[in-house]
Amino acid sequence: MASKKRGEAQLQMVINNQSLWDEMLLNKGLTVIDVYQAWCGPCKAMQTLFRKLKNELNEDEILHFAVAEADSVVTLQPFRDKCEPVFLFSLDGKIISKVKGANAPLVNEKVIQLINEERKIATGEMVRPQYHEIMFADSDTEDAGEGQDENADEQYTIAIIKPDAVLSGKAQEIIEKITKAGFIVEAKDKRRLTEEDVRDFYSQMADQPDFEDFVSFMTTGISFILVISQGNNQQAHFEEQESELQTQLEEPSEDHPEVEDTDTSAEIKKKQDSLEDYLERQHISQFCDVEDNSINVDKFIDIFFPDFKKMKSMKLEKILALIRPDLFKENKKDVLEIIENEGFKILMQRQIVLSEEEAQMLCKEYENEDFFENLIENMTSGPSLALVLLRDNGLKHWKDLLGPKFVEEASKHDPESLCAQFAKESLPINQLYGSGSLEAAEKEIQHFFPPQSTLALIKPHVSYENKDDILKIIKEAGFEVTHMKETLLTQELADCIYMSIKTKDFYKNVLEMLFEGPSVIMVLTKWNAISEWRRLMGPTDPEEARLLSPDSIRARFGMSVLHNAVHGASNAFMAEESIRKLFGELCPENPEEN
Repeated sequence: MASKKRGEAQLQMVINNQSLWDEMLLNKGLTVIDVYQAWCGPCKAMQTLFRKLKNELNEDEILHFAVAEADSVVTLQPFRDKCEPVFLFSLDGKIISKVKGANAPLVNEKVIQLINEERKIATGEMVRPQYHEIMFADSDTEDAGEGQDENADEQYTIAIIKPDAVLSGKAQEIIEKITKAGFIVEAKDKRRLTEEDVRDFYSQMADQPDFEDFVSFMTTGISFILVISQGNNQQAHFEEQESELQTQLEEPSEDHPEVEDTDTSAEIKKKQDSLEDYLERQHISQFCDVEDNSINVDKFIDIFFPDFKKMKSMKLEKILALIRPDLFKENKKDVLEIIENEGFKILMQRQIVLSEEEAQMLCKEYENEDFFENLIENMTSGPSLALVLLRDNGLKHWKDLLGPKFVEEASKHDPESLCAQFAKESLPINQLYGSGSLEAAEKEIQHFFPPQSTLALIKPHVSYENKDDILKIIKEAGFEVTHMKETLLTQELADCIYMSIKTKDFYKNVLEMLFEGPSVIMVLTKWNAISEWRRLMGPTDPEEARLLSPDSIRARFGMSVLHNAVHGASNAFMAEESIRKLFGELCPENPEEN
């Protein structure tokens, strides 16, 4: 027993005051710190893993382990009175990562990754990554804030769908298979990877003889980048396995080395739960590369989706708002200014004269009131303004802004509410409407802003960089790129896109332009997509576009009437026919009246 305790003392530095903590931060390389409470002691189950790593990695100069008593170290005050184990990772005195719970596979993965990086840095094979230092909160809110973000690394995977899959139209099929398997696509983007992006993401392949050709291939077309998390069923299975792993670590077999149990459990988890393994079984792994190392995932999320963590921490909600006819006529600008000042983003808006059925749908809560008939008459008497609003916690915030439903109550108890501010003699109720629930909002938005699809084309002469700029403009305009492929058009495909002019004399010039190189073909979806896309494109002649619509795509990227950067379907019939012929039966009917 005595010798075993001596071995553990050598394995882990004991930190029980602030001075020893400060001294530990002077360690060169990586220090893994088990933060524990005085009443329960360090996590004994993890010592098996630490001993294994110490022996196998054999890096006494750059790999250290420590146990730190939260009750005695001022810096660790936020971790006091917590019953869950916490493991901190200090790299050259900077706390760069944290794992909550005795998650042996994740700790093992982080240690090996960081030590391998340190080895490459020492030999000049790579530059030291810029890790963000974790700041410890001073209150219990840490568990709901930064703590979750850091521990969330294990939940995400980065996947890149390669240009050849996008070119052949397989990207959407791959995404659908991933979601059907229970994985959740948390974020996605379409972009042409830079050479730096490829070298960084595929750094483990850099020593392969054909790596330069691979870099060239990955930068020649558009890729899909996905952030993926496991669904509830996958997570439940993961937690069950982690429970089994913990039992194995706490009760090591007398006949087998303790470290083998850790490796076996980690391997079982990987085989049953990984996205990479699922893609292999579906025979599509050649089209999609996966990064599931938690440290790398965190880095690439920051690169490809810099606002991802901020957006995940927000509760963004879409609601329908409606300005009734009298208020729309007299105070439209005042109301819209308040909406924007309150942090709402107006995603869509349309002026509409409600039918009697639509008015009854929006005013159903007042159907037993004496004024109901007058209300319906008022609601159908002239144009209203329907809005789709987006904001963090948008439903509650809009309800709070509106105030009470009835003007009399609002005037007495909430004079700052919109109901009181914009009261009109014509109605005893609020002149503004808001969805009653998120479920109602979804139905109302679908009704008043039915999605429409159109075909869009980015022409071959547009440079790689400008293609990316155009895709960004499309996204910022609120379009969803529901399908996309980059391909060298044949005359048959060109005829599908330009069916209205294929009999014209100048069509041969159009074909020559299209055959210059690959085009990007897209299905763009949003309300009123056909006219919105044509507005965003601008006039056919770039010179005219620069005069009449200087912010349009053709004004910015067009060179001539023929080389004017983009093309779009001119009406609903042509959009539907082109999409059907180029992509198959993908989209619902386009309601031309919208």
